[in-house]
Amino acid sequence: MIRVLLADDETMVRAGVRAILASGGESEVVAEAGDGREAVELTHAHRPDVALLDIRMPRLDGLAAAREIVRTAPGTAVAMLTTFSEQSYVARALSAGATGFLLKSGDPYELMAGVRAVAQGAAFLSPKVARYVVEDLGRGAGGGRLAREDRARTRVARLSPREREVLGLVGAGLSNPEIAARLHLVEGTVKAYVSAVLDRLEVRNRVQAAIVAYEAGLVGTDT
Repeated sequence: MIRVLLADDETMVRAGVRAILASGGESEVVAEAGDGREAVELTHAHRPDVALLDIRMPRLDGLAAAREIVRTAPGTAVAMLTTFSEQSYVARALSAGATGFLLKSGDPYELMAGVRAVAQGAAFLSPKVARYVVEDLGRGAGGGRLAREDRARTRVARLSPREREVLGLVGAGLSNPEIAARLHLVEGTVKAYVSAVLDRLEVRNRVQAAIVAYEAGLVGTDT
């Protein structure tokens, strides 16, 4: 079972999310928080596999809570659960270390898949958010799509052929066990490759690596 901490200041939202996760039979909510500070405290107390955080919460917002959880509880993956109108928060959430960005208005199966993915060490973006990330997130770095693609290809050129293969599978949303099965490697070897890829690309997490993979053309080709 995937152990989940759920943080949202709306009781009805928490009840709905808890029911959806329970219906899937593979996740259980082990703690609930009504604000960001409580979410951090309960994460330390329960050490869940996934912290599912709303962005707008009292005392400490979800972004600050995510940053604190990533810093002090590295065994807990963080996913944000919010509304599409808050898409401007995506970049800040990724910078805070979140590896999932899910929508409250999304399909229940999407929620379950997202929790499963981040628990397995993969990245998951709601499909409605993914296009925003790929098309718009890079604008702050300057240049248009062609310029971003050129920079991405330059960065990917630093990688070995096997590392590029691993990056492409990370970009396709595969977890470490799935990559290991695809490439016929042991999971420990895949973890080492992923760590090396993140270091060589100078990115903080798998979501940022996936963006590089997409812009470099590694996703949707031979993956």
